[in-house]
Amino acid sequence: MDAAQWLADYRDRLERIAHGARQAQENLRQVGATASSPRGEVTVSVNATGALEDVKLTPMARKLEAHALAELIVATAREAQRLASGRMAEVMAGYLGDGPALAEITQHLPSEVRR
Repeated sequence: MDAAQWLADYRDRLERIAHGARQAQENLRQVGATASSPRGEVTVSVNATGALEDVKLTPMARKLEAHALAELIVATAREAQRLASGRMAEVMAGYLGDGPALAEITQHLPSEVRR
């Protein structure tokens, strides 16, 4: 293979890698999750990083004591974060494949999400 062909192949490879990275970035922007409490008093939405984006309370939430409502919000947020983590891991697995890079990224996720 001559130098010009090697360089062209190398540029093509870099472009494919860059395209894959852009696609993964776009997919990650769309990752998030919403979870609701078992009886529907609380609904929580989080983004890809697990940051809280929205909390909705139904009239049933008013019947709960303050501490019980707080615990329910936290538990529901944790479920939404777990779901978002799982989706993020799926996106990254599609981009990176299974291996050390994916393990490094997912090592701090809940154990049921890790690959």
